Amino acid sequence: MSGDRHPLPRLLTHLREHRATVILASICSILNKVWDLAPPVLIGMAIDVVSAREDSFLAGMGYPDVYDQLYILTGLTVLIWVLESLFQYFYAVLWRNLAQTAQHELRMSAYSHIQDLEMQWFSEQSTGGLMSIMNDDVNQLERFLDQGATDLLHVATTIIVVGGIMFSVAPEVAILAIIPVPIIVTGSFMYQRRIGARYSLVRNKVAELNALLNNNLQGITTIKSFTAEEREASRVEAASTSYRDANREAIRLSASFVPIIRMAILFAFTANMLVGGWFALEGKIGLGAYSVIVFITQRLLWPLTRLGETFDLYQRAMASTTRVLDLLDTEIGIIEGETAIENVTGEISFSDVSFSYPGREAVLGGVNLDVPSGKTVGLVGSTGSGKTTMVRLLLRFHDPDEGSISLDGHDVRDLTLDSLRGSISLVSQNTTLFPGTVMDNVRYGNPEASEEEVHEAARIAEAIPFIENLPDGWGTDIGEGGHRLSGGQRQRIAIARAVLKDAQVLVLDEATSNVDNETEAALKRSIGLISRDRTTLIIAHRLSTVRNADMIAVLGDGGITETGTHESLLESGGLYSRLWAVQTGEPGNYQGV
Repeated sequence: MSGDRHPLPRLLTHLREHRATVILASICSILNKVWDLAPPVLIGMAIDVVSAREDSFLAGMGYPDVYDQLYILTGLTVLIWVLESLFQYFYAVLWRNLAQTAQHELRMSAYSHIQDLEMQWFSEQSTGGLMSIMNDDVNQLERFLDQGATDLLHVATTIIVVGGIMFSVAPEVAILAIIPVPIIVTGSFMYQRRIGARYSLVRNKVAELNALLNNNLQGITTIKSFTAEEREASRVEAASTSYRDANREAIRLSASFVPIIRMAILFAFTANMLVGGWFALEGKIGLGAYSVIVFITQRLLWPLTRLGETFDLYQRAMASTTRVLDLLDTEIGIIEGETAIENVTGEISFSDVSFSYPGREAVLGGVNLDVPSGKTVGLVGSTGSGKTTMVRLLLRFHDPDEGSISLDGHDVRDLTLDSLRGSISLVSQNTTLFPGTVMDNVRYGNPEASEEEVHEAARIAEAIPFIENLPDGWGTDIGEGGHRLSGGQRQRIAIARAVLKDAQVLVLDEATSNVDNETEAALKRSIGLISRDRTTLIIAHRLSTVRNADMIAVLGDGGITETGTHESLLESGGLYSRLWAVQTGEPGNYQGV
């Protein structure tokens, strides 16, 4: 499985389109570190010039005049500092832009992939957990690319360049400086394996915390109405404490790394200073060479103390990368068809359809229903009888376990999702509106619609009067989820949105159940207008909503128990007539309702 692979190769595969940028940024980081390591050599050469004069290293290169040697050193110093600064600018721009681009692309890939996943997958996820992946986890990767990648390249370059310089100056002393390096690097890899598991736990804990916070913020009205503030604060405290404790475990291990590395560095630095001093006093190496050894040893070993911080950043990024890439590797359960239909008439057929949600009893068993083109059909039945499930199967939010569903004679599994869902307008009980203006939300049904078409859709939905009374009219910001509007106002905007979509099939799933009588009457008038010449499916608990439908199908016991008009179903004395008697208060047989 992809999740068993190390995350770094998976990440590099995902970033393969930016391979040239990665290579160029790496080259700039390496060259920056090369020039950054030059000053200790220049210091040694300057001491060599002052102490050895005509016998210095530069004199041997053909510049016997001491003042010429100083001028050359000055020029080299300026050149090296300029080059170091230039390459620092180049790698910073390249890595940071790459980090931002990778962050953007990963977030968009994750979001796009999530949109393509089937609804069953969503039922098994938490919104907060998904938000954690698309924000926190993606940001961890951005931080590593911004700084961690350069740090790793700098450490590797330092070991190679400084090791080469020291072996060329004094091989015996260089060995003492190099001995701790394998120990430090090996220890670092052992450390990163141990801390990796801890950071995976941290990422899981922050996802759980985000899920709880998201759920509580969305349900703040319920929390207040049940005076459950203290209970919820305790739950958040427990989740936050769990996250804090997971971080403490990681911090405890992370904090121990640098002090241990310092001890290894202390050994190498003091050994080099002592042995190099002996060599200088005995005349085996010059004063300038000894200065280079002392300064360059510090430049070699001291950056290794940052390995702990770098590996810490790396492990955080890899733990987050695993979560992001595992999400991207989630297989899409709904396989899209290839047939795109046009000029839909709206003829719908359910043939021997059976369906059950995972871990639950069957909701539908052998359902057969034919909906003629242009007709209005009501779906009624007790809660849990499968009315909404039929709509979800029609829209291919799920696929049936058995049987088939067709639109205009085409199995919906053979159709492209764009052509299928583009042929259906859905108005559900739980209206979803988006942050923005009233105009934006109505136009969501057809982004290319003109203002005149938007206004006409709102007129049909009887939304014009309340829109014009809003503080900024059509330009009023309705807030997140439309919370600045009443339930009836949100529902009218949803109907206007469906009108503007102008699909041949209209589905109303309890569209009038949560509104007052006046609003319900207005919505019914709107439904009567928009259902003309369209195939309309109306799911309703209030039977008065489907009273005038061309046909009513009654669901019960996993199937359709009755079909007919309102009058014929009342006469049959079945479940429909009993439901009608309960809702209207008319005398009748209530048994079994």
